[in-house]
Amino acid sequence: MKTADEKFMERALRLAGRGWWRVSPNPMVGAVIVKEGRIIGEGYHHAYGKEHAEVVALNNATASPAGACLYVTLEPCCHHGKTPPCTSAIIQSGIKRVVIASHDPNPLISGKGISILEAAGIQTTVGVLIEEARRCNASFFKFMEKGLPFVTLKIAQSLDGKIATKSGDSFWITSLASRRHAHRLRSANDAILVGIGTVKSDDPLLTCRLVKGRNPLRVVLDSRLTISEDAKVLKGDAKTLLLVTRQGANEQKMAVLRTCGAEVLELPAVSSGIDLGCLLRELGNRGVSSVLVEGGSSIATSFLQGGFVDKIALFVAPKIIGDGIPIFGDLGVSKITESIGIDWLTQRRFGRDLFFEGLPLQRHNEA
Repeated sequence: MKTADEKFMERALRLAGRGWWRVSPNPMVGAVIVKEGRIIGEGYHHAYGKEHAEVVALNNATASPAGACLYVTLEPCCHHGKTPPCTSAIIQSGIKRVVIASHDPNPLISGKGISILEAAGIQTTVGVLIEEARRCNASFFKFMEKGLPFVTLKIAQSLDGKIATKSGDSFWITSLASRRHAHRLRSANDAILVGIGTVKSDDPLLTCRLVKGRNPLRVVLDSRLTISEDAKVLKGDAKTLLLVTRQGANEQKMAVLRTCGAEVLELPAVSSGIDLGCLLRELGNRGVSSVLVEGGSSIATSFLQGGFVDKIALFVAPKIIGDGIPIFGDLGVSKITESIGIDWLTQRRFGRDLFFEGLPLQRHNEA
C-alpha cells in the first residue's frame, strides 16, 4: 500500500515530467500543495528562466496554503538565479511541512534549502521516492555530481537492425511521428553529436525544426578535418557548431572553418580517432550537461564500446532491409555472456514505429 506521501509525490513527479525538453539546463521539478488531505495547488517548472514549480503551485492555489503540506520533487532553491529563492516564497506562504524527494546536488543549494526551511520552523521530510526523482533528472544529477554530460545514444533502425540500405540510403526509416520525437530529444539535450560520416552521407542541419524548441550545440567529430566548406552545418548559425579534430590537424583548413564562424577544437589523438573521454570532460567543463549522440555505426560503436552511453533511445520501424548497414560494428563480444544488457525503462509507439528507452548494464565509463 502506498503512503499518502508517496501518493502525492507520484503526482508531483508526473507534473515534473511535463517540463521535459523545455527546462534544460535546469532540472525538471513538480510541486503539489495538500491541505486537509486535498490538493489545493500544483505546478511544475515550465521552461528555463520561468518560475519554479513551488512558486507556480503557490500561485495556482485555490485556498490559503497556510498550514498546508508542500510536496516537491527536488530541494527548493535558496539563492537568486533567474528567479528569486523558492525558500522565501514557501516561508512567506505559511506552509508548515515540506516533503522533498531528493536533495539538490547543486553546490549552491545542496542541503541549504532544507536548513533554511527548518530554521523557519517548517517540518521537512526528505527521500520520498528518491530513486524515481533521480531517474527523472538523471542528466542533472550526473552533471552536478561528476561534472560530465549525460550521454543518450539515439538509434533509428529497421526491424532487422539496419540504419541504412547497403547504398547508404536512410530517408526515411522511421515515421514522421518518430522524427518529431527525435527533434524533441534534440531540444531536451544541450548538445547533439555526429561523426563526419553522417555529415558527408546525410548533410544534416542538426537543428530542431519539426517541433518548437531550442537548438542544441552541434558537435561534429572530424579527426582528419575533411568536412566540406559547403556542408549545411556550416550555414546559418555556425556559432553553435563545434568541430572536433585531432591535434596537428591542417592549420589552413582550420582557419577557413573558423572564418565560417565555427569553433574548431583540437583534442589528443587515439587509435580510434578522437579521445571520447577527453571530449566529454571538455564538454562538461563548458557546462554541457547532456549530449544526444546521433552518429552512424562507427560513432555508435565507439561510444557503446567505450562505456560512455548512459541511455539508449531506440526507434524501431516495421521494415526489413536485409543487406544493409547495421547500427553497431565489432564490440569485441565473442560470447553471449559478454554482451551488453539493457534495462528497458519505457516503451511507446509513434505511428507504426516502436520506441524504447533503456540503460546499458555494463561497460560504464566515467570518462
